[in-house]
Amino acid sequence: MIDIVILTDKRYLKDSKNDAYKHNVFYEDFLVQDALNKHGLKTLRLAWDDDNFNWSETKAVLFRTTWDYFDRFNEFSKWLTKISKVTTLFNSEHIIRWNLDKHYLLDLEKAGVHVAKTHFIETGTNTTLAQLHEHLSWEETVLKPCISGAARHTYKLNKNNLSEHESIFKALITQESMMLQPFQHNIVLEGELSLMVFNGHFTHAILKKAKPGDFRVQDDFGGSVHDYVPSKEEITFAENAVKACKELPIYARVDIFTDNQGQIALSELELIEPELWFRNHPKAADVLARSLKAKI
Repeated sequence: MIDIVILTDKRYLKDSKNDAYKHNVFYEDFLVQDALNKHGLKTLRLAWDDDNFNWSETKAVLFRTTWDYFDRFNEFSKWLTKISKVTTLFNSEHIIRWNLDKHYLLDLEKAGVHVAKTHFIETGTNTTLAQLHEHLSWEETVLKPCISGAARHTYKLNKNNLSEHESIFKALITQESMMLQPFQHNIVLEGELSLMVFNGHFTHAILKKAKPGDFRVQDDFGGSVHDYVPSKEEITFAENAVKACKELPIYARVDIFTDNQGQIALSELELIEPELWFRNHPKAADVLARSLKAKI
């Protein structure tokens, strides 16, 4: 019996000497696996869609770098239902499904967490981008799907480019719910913070900055990552956001920024397969390992 299977996707099963991105993925998963092994846990690292493994033969699975799930969502969802019946998931199926859809921001807002201003556009809504912007009185916005990752179908809009995005918006809204948010200027000026929280407690943080001329901070689009020492206020905000969840996740990444009104605001709460930057703070892998050992 395996204690924990560490989940990735097929692209990252092997290390790469030539691709720094793939190497970072492999190395971070290695840090987690090594920490688990040092705590006496028997581990495997597998692609989540591995058909050759009997998932009932592991006590638990840990979602780490399953970064193709949003491109294969229907397949992933069926698989998630199946394995949740035979093993323990970290984070749980309940919290994963809650976190999959950005409507979770509404729940956190009701719980007192200050979130980025968001207008949700439900599937099948008959409206135009021009009508939305006029109704909301927003001049610069960001449009993205409610279920997404890696900035998939994320567009920066303004009154001069609405018409050229109208056709893609019409196509998307027939298939999935979308969200519209005011463009947050401080994310470009100052960056976005990611605070890592394990079992409700902060461990480390990084600052993500967009490359010049872009608004997306993801390294997929040329963004850069910097070590960061957060303030007590930022740490408290992050821990409180995690504690506002339906259940306490064993790991979380809390993405925050200073909004247009000068307040700390939640951008996203990543509870499924967030990049946790263990390479910047290897000790956090041991924190996670100890938490997992206590749960199994």
